[in-house]
Amino acid sequence: MLELLNIGSLVLGLIAWLLPVVNLMQYKKPDHKNWVVLSIMSISACAISLCFQIINNSHLVKIEDWTALMDITGSLAVIASVLLIVTIILNAITLIVYRDRIAK
Repeated sequence: MLELLNIGSLVLGLIAWLLPVVNLMQYKKPDHKNWVVLSIMSISACAISLCFQIINNSHLVKIEDWTALMDITGSLAVIASVLLIVTIILNAITLIVYRDRIAK
């Protein structure tokens, strides 16, 4: 069951990146009013994805699988940072693009 955490984390990470892209692609539509909801869902998917990785690392500590932890910790830190930074940048771009609609 815990093996699914990595798959879930990957899927949620992709969702975190796809939702702002969908927001940006639908900018020209005048009736696109749920962009805030999609941005919140994007940030939430990113947070849950990172939480899954923390739970997976916690499991590895509990079962004392030190070699697995030593193998994945460095790359996990880089990948988690990239996921978070790209998600924030994409949602910031969405906010900048849609700020004209907020002012109206």
